[in-house]
Amino acid sequence: MSTAVRDETDVLHRLSTLDRFLPVWIGVAMAVGLVLGRTVDGLDDALSAVEIGSVSLPIAIGLLVMMYPVLAKVRYDELGHVTADKRLLVASIGLNWVLGPALMFALAWLLLPDLPEYRTGLIIVGLARCIAMVLIWNDLACGDREAAAILVAINSVFQIVAFAALGWFYLELLPGWLGLDTSSLDVSVWEIARSVLIFLGIPLLAGYLTRRLGEKAKGREWYESELIARIGPAALYGLLFTIVILFALQGDTITNRPGDVARIALPLLAYFALMWGLSMLLGHRLRMSYERTTTLAFTAAGNNFELAIAVAIGVFGVTSGQALAGVVGPLIEVPVLVGLVYVALWARRRFDWNRSTS
Repeated sequence: MSTAVRDETDVLHRLSTLDRFLPVWIGVAMAVGLVLGRTVDGLDDALSAVEIGSVSLPIAIGLLVMMYPVLAKVRYDELGHVTADKRLLVASIGLNWVLGPALMFALAWLLLPDLPEYRTGLIIVGLARCIAMVLIWNDLACGDREAAAILVAINSVFQIVAFAALGWFYLELLPGWLGLDTSSLDVSVWEIARSVLIFLGIPLLAGYLTRRLGEKAKGREWYESELIARIGPAALYGLLFTIVILFALQGDTITNRPGDVARIALPLLAYFALMWGLSMLLGHRLRMSYERTTTLAFTAAGNNFELAIAVAIGVFGVTSGQALAGVVGPLIEVPVLVGLVYVALWARRRFDWNRSTS
């Protein structure tokens, strides 16, 4: 047995039960959420009664709990090494803000030419680049945490300044040029900025302060071996809680329209697979390390479902087809990207990678 394989096997044996069987727990969380949404009358109204930035309060809490431990793990004093990697930054911007929206536009029109509401919803999903759950997938796949923090921050800035303009381009201008049906997206820059400030700004500030104060009090060794070990599991608990609530909110809709869900799922499956695979190939061809290639791939393949759902509901209504397309996004994204975590770990052993720059 090679050293790499032996080391990874040892790591797997040291994983907690929660980590080792994560796909099982995610499947259970999705099923529990769907059953709750289907069987408990008035649950969706109760869960949606209070919102933060157009997102249900329970989902907002779950996202914040999920992101905080991951951002507390980031070594903020090493971010300069990431910003010096121009290949990574340029590749990420190109994948996220050029290829990603264009690919989703093409897949939506190719596979849903007769379903304009779902098509529009998917295009909105393609515009909402991931700033939250991608940190979990990257961490599980042993990606570069510092690189993930930088790329998520870049996505956040671009999301604020470019989301509305890209929505106009892909929903009105480009379809008009091509002689296709058009639709409009009326969303303010402030709505996007508020979502970014809440779901990235709060846990980022909390994680940064935790590391600075923790290391100042007892040093880095204690911080990473003791404190992180205590707060780390909260990320996966937050993930599972978020999945339960998310699927509980839309359980009735999803189970009542399985045919529509299947139609929406096809372009999403193609999108996640193509974006992740092309990103991994690009990182390998650019001779990036496994850690940074993995981070590049997951930040390119993931989407900001909470923003896409909030925009779709705010513009088109909670019962609209656009909103359903946004809801189906995480239904497909969660199990697919969990699967891609294991594909990434397999690729780590299977292919030669440039030496880690982490």
